[in-house]
Formats: sequence, structure tokens, C-alpha cells
Amino acid sequence: MTGNKKGLTYADAGVDIDAGNKAVHLMRGAVRSTFRPEVLAEIGSFGGFFALNTGKYQEPVLVAGTDGVGTKLRVAMLMNRHDTIGIDAVAMCVNDILVQGAEPLFFLDYLAVGRLVPENVAAIVSGVAEGCRQAGCSLIGGETAEMPGFYSPEEYDVAGFAVGVVERCKIVDGGKIVPGDVLIGLPSSGLHSNGYSLARKVLLEVAGFKADTYIDKLGRTVGEEMLEPTRIYVKTVLPLLERFNIKGMAHITGGGLTENVVRVLPEGTGAAIKLGTWDVPPVFNLIREKGEVEDQEMLRTFNMGIGLVAVVDAGQAEAVMEDLSSRGERSCRIGEVIGGRKEVSYI
Repeated sequence: MTGNKKGLTYADAGVDIDAGNKAVHLMRGAVRSTFRPEVLAEIGSFGGFFALNTGKYQEPVLVAGTDGVGTKLRVAMLMNRHDTIGIDAVAMCVNDILVQGAEPLFFLDYLAVGRLVPENVAAIVSGVAEGCRQAGCSLIGGETAEMPGFYSPEEYDVAGFAVGVVERCKIVDGGKIVPGDVLIGLPSSGLHSNGYSLARKVLLEVAGFKADTYIDKLGRTVGEEMLEPTRIYVKTVLPLLERFNIKGMAHITGGGLTENVVRVLPEGTGAAIKLGTWDVPPVFNLIREKGEVEDQEMLRTFNMGIGLVAVVDAGQAEAVMEDLSSRGERSCRIGEVIGGRKEVSYI
């Protein structure tokens, strides 16, 4: 090229490499705080290294899961609060592999932004790191992509990928579930990360609430309630797997109790769930009332206050619940396995 005319740069096109480098610097401490002893690579490498402790297992089986946060992201953008959404990204992945009996080992994240603001990216990744600490897994890598023209400057998307390990003979697959087994529910922290298209429609459009509208029944603003992070069940459930015969587990995500419990049931069995055996968080009743949403629609859209269901032998149910109580965990007996069609019925 000749002359003094300055050519276009990547930054002119909307991608700021310097901002990306700053974001990496800001997130470095949060990422390192998640490292287990098995992690070999430093952040900044092309790949993350994790030395699987094969001496701990006879037949180790890796279990992988991936998920996103859905339209809950819209609430985070609306409130310009980005420090908790990463917890949701981790929770959706690690809870899914946990119900197979797997201990989460490491996590990778993917973040795409319209405009890279280092402080916002660092806040999002700090949430991912917090989720990893809660799950006891390492954040060993990820990708941050600045995509102008694809996302608006304020928009972003986040997704995650988790890998865990389980001894082959200890895989939890529901194959030995029989009629008479008991369903034990572990409480959710609220909406978690599912049903937000309906929740936003009802609360922010039909009811006309703003994110900063304070609701007495909730004890906080609508936005604060909707951004409550998804509960991570790893440290609650792993001790149960060591002490009891947990026959099956279901992570109650999109599809609610109606669609998720049946995923772990063998053919020839169904589930009878007794309504009223657990406390339903106020946000669900608010959505039902303001949106005039039918009960069956609520039950197949939201978790309704139960984030994870464990299936155990009737003879062990009381001991399992006592173990949870001794560790400060709440649980409730929400129903039982019955013979018949593979479906959930409500009593």
C-alpha cells in the first residue's frame, strides 16, 4: 500500500483485540480459583489439560453435557447485571451429568458478545467460576467471541460444556426402578433457567411489571427474583451416591416434573406425584395468577419448586431424607413409582 491513507482495522469493523486481552486479564484470577489438582494447563493455552486420576476407578466412564441459559439472558441484559448468569450456565450442565451419577471434573464456556466490554465479560466469567466452585469442577478453557453485526452491542449469549466421571458399575440410569420406589424431591431456588419465555411474557408484559417493581409476596423486585441463580446440587447429591442405592435421578428443567421424571423411568412404570407435599415458591403462583396459566401448563413448563428428584427404595427413603437433614438440606417425599404407562400423574 502507498500513500498516507490509513487502512481499515479489525477494531474499525467492531472487534477490539485489546479489549479481549483485557477481559482475559480480568478473569484470570476467577478462573484459577476453580482449578483442581488434576489441571495441567494455564489459561491462554489452545486447550485445557486435565489429568484423569484413573487409579481411583476400575472402569471410569466420562459423562458429558452441554446447555445454555435460554432467554433468562434477556433479564440479565435488561437489568445490566451479569455476575450471576454464569452460575446458571454451569448449573444446567453439571446437574444434567450429576443425575447420571457423575462427579463433574471440568467445564468449558462459550461467550458471544455484540461488543466486548472487558468488565462485563469478566463479570460473566466470574459467575461461571462461582458455579464451578459450587460444583467442585475446574474451568479449564473457553471462548469469547466478539460478533458485531450479529448481536447488537448490548446482547450476548453464553453456553457451557461439562465433563464428569463415574464408575461404570455405579452409573445411575433408572434401569432397576420398580413400582413402590419413592420419589424424593430437592427444592429449587426458584425459576432456575427454564420457562423464561412464558415467565417474561406474563410478568413483564401481561402484568406490566418492571424489573425494579417490588413485589411483597416475593420480598424483592421482579428482576431480582428472575435472576436468582439455578441451584447446583453436586455437593448435596454426591454423598448420597456414596451411602445409598440411588436408583434414578431427574434434573427438573424445561418440561417440568411432567416431562423430566419419566425420562429416568423404565418401561412399564409411571410416577404418581402428590401435589401439596412441598412448598411452591411464590413466583410460580404469581405467574399462574397474572397469566391465568392452567395448572397442567405450569407443571410441564416450570420446576414448581422441585429442582431435582431422586428415586430410592421405599426402605431407604427415610434414611436418605435424614441424611440430607443432618447436612442442613431440605427434602420432601413427593410421590412414588407405580406400574403402568410411562407418564406422570398428579394426585
